Amino acid sequence: MNGRKNNLIIDVAIIALSAAAAVILAKTGIFRDVLTSTREIEFLGSFIAGMFFASIFTVAPATVVLGEIARSNSVFFTALVGGAGALFGDFLIYRFVKDRLSEDFMYLINKSGSERLISVFRLRLFKRLVPFIGALIVASPLPDELGLIMMGFSKMKTGLFVPISFLLNSAGILIIGLIARTI
Repeated sequence: MNGRKNNLIIDVAIIALSAAAAVILAKTGIFRDVLTSTREIEFLGSFIAGMFFASIFTVAPATVVLGEIARSNSVFFTALVGGAGALFGDFLIYRFVKDRLSEDFMYLINKSGSERLISVFRLRLFKRLVPFIGALIVASPLPDELGLIMMGFSKMKTGLFVPISFLLNSAGILIIGLIARTI
């Protein structure tokens, strides 16, 4: 029990530090400068911007950079390479959520003692619906983290997660690139 509580504290601290670092990078302009400097190198710029496209804290500047890269280069190449970068970013979050955070969440649910809440999480419909809703959230403009939490909580197999994340992120970046080209 005590080990689970310590893991929960460590996980919350990691999330808080990651969020603080992302906000500091975005506010100081370091993030913008890095993305702007890599924009000239299409492949690297698309990949790095794609990585940052996966997080709520950095999605806005990454979207701008991906749009700029798509305006001056191949939209499809930008979408594929940016999608690979977003997959890399999503995969890091997913592994953390799947392996640690979902166990911490279930610990908190069990600790609450609410049998009704526990029984909802054990429903077959819930177990099948959660990854689907998570994938829809990853495809939408909503934060990927929420969808990744849902997909990780459902213990989706990595072999299924990888192509879904890649396709959804690439499609989103392709749409951004097509919009950027028309503006």
